[in-house]
Amino acid sequence: MPHTRYDGLIFDLDGTLWDSTQTIAEAWNAASAQFDFVDLTLAREDIRGIAGMPYDAIYQKLFPGLNQEQRQQLQQTAAKLELQYLQERGGELYPHLQETLELLQAEYRLFIVSNCQSGYIETFLQHFDLQSYFTDIACYGDQRLPKSENIRAVVQRHHLQQPVYIGDTQGDYNASEQAGVPFILARYGFGEVEAQVPGIASLAELQELVQVEK
Repeated sequence: MPHTRYDGLIFDLDGTLWDSTQTIAEAWNAASAQFDFVDLTLAREDIRGIAGMPYDAIYQKLFPGLNQEQRQQLQQTAAKLELQYLQERGGELYPHLQETLELLQAEYRLFIVSNCQSGYIETFLQHFDLQSYFTDIACYGDQRLPKSENIRAVVQRHHLQQPVYIGDTQGDYNASEQAGVPFILARYGFGEVEAQVPGIASLAELQELVQVEK
């Protein structure tokens, strides 16, 4: 595959830049313990299984037996604890993240688009002091828009002519297709993609794939 010179790199977050599943599982279990109508203990594998889904849909999948009011109560409590736990404990950055971002930022504008709740991307950036690397972010929680619409919005806001989306799941690929943006698969992440797409086995490989000057 020939190298392509992009003008904007748009990243997914979970499974692409970090793995926060253990911290989230602990936060959601702490939230569940506050309600007698919840009898489910989550492991990090459960969180991996819903990675990339819109935040509201996650609770419908994990807690199908709850009514709407119960699910809303749990979601509000879990969302609050999730951000608190992540602020305190963070998650696991994938290897070579910061040095890769530093190299990429010298050549491209960087963005994050995720299906997470409001405040989640900001917590990631603040915990690891990575705010300066990214031009813009967008998430499902801000306006309840699907990922494809948020990708498209970032492209339009910044007048990108040759953007690419880097993600790790079939949902990420589908969203990039719907947004009309090329896709790079983070093969080290949480999911798989059926289509034949360019991919990376580590973040360090991204700089070569997008043809960063060294």
